[in-house]
Amino acid sequence: MPRLAEHRIPAGMELIRGLHNLRPRHRGCAATIGAFDGVHHGHRAVLGHLLEKSAELGVPSVVVVFEPLPREYFSPTQAPARLMSFREKFRALEALGVDRVLRIRFDENLQTMSAQAFITQIFVEGLGVRYIVVGDDLHFGHGREGDYWMMKAAGERYGFQTMHTATLGVSGTRVSSTRIREALGNADFMLAEELLGRPYSVTGKVVYGEQLGRSLGVPTANLELQRLRFPLSGVYIVEVAGVAATPLPGVANVGTRPTVDDSIRANLEVHLLDFDRDIYGRTISVTFREKIREEQKFDSLDELKQQLYRDIARGREFFGYE
Repeated sequence: MPRLAEHRIPAGMELIRGLHNLRPRHRGCAATIGAFDGVHHGHRAVLGHLLEKSAELGVPSVVVVFEPLPREYFSPTQAPARLMSFREKFRALEALGVDRVLRIRFDENLQTMSAQAFITQIFVEGLGVRYIVVGDDLHFGHGREGDYWMMKAAGERYGFQTMHTATLGVSGTRVSSTRIREALGNADFMLAEELLGRPYSVTGKVVYGEQLGRSLGVPTANLELQRLRFPLSGVYIVEVAGVAATPLPGVANVGTRPTVDDSIRANLEVHLLDFDRDIYGRTISVTFREKIREEQKFDSLDELKQQLYRDIARGREFFGYE
């Protein structure tokens, strides 16, 4: 797999918000397209090839993504849970050294666009692409009629080269966002880390909540997840970066808070062990280590409080606290 220079963070990766914001200076590039949810080992193989080719040709590297993701557009509440928010994805691509991200709004017009029109409008007329690298499972255009072979044929017609990368396997397991979601759903954080190439974490800003945890004697930091569905649900032992010089231990609840309001949108609340400072507005990163239990609905707030104390005791035991 091509090696990526994660330490090379550009002065500022450019975000192009829609085809209407493409300018003549954006023409001439090496590009790829995909969801890149998780920016996992398989994605990194594609991105490594992209960066090598853009350097060889002396042109910028461009990653084309959609917002919302197509499956979210068709069925928001049934689409697979996101491993990453768009902001997290953007930062991950930036850290790898990508020059530009073209974010295209997935809407009815794009959904009905033919595969040929898709190639012409985005890659030929819009980006003036010189090289395209894609995964071997690429499908695009109305009815998902477009694939690698159609893209390759278009390249021969319009003068750009197309290459695909083979599906990547790790320890006999195909690397995919779906497989990572399954590992997370099974609380197999070791497998998820192996497939991702890093521990699974979520980054977000601490926002004001309803202060329920504090009233119960268990203050929590509430995180903006910036997505409707999250791949985890339950109570977890976590480590939190962005608060102190080193990650702090904690216990997190991920879910819809059925005892309180039974929302449909996932929430993330983190209780930091032996910590009670104001961190509102701070951007933190929560890394998941072990699952304690499933989320459940209690008959009273007192029952919830007693269970929270038991969860915290389990967290203290995990980290070796007295």
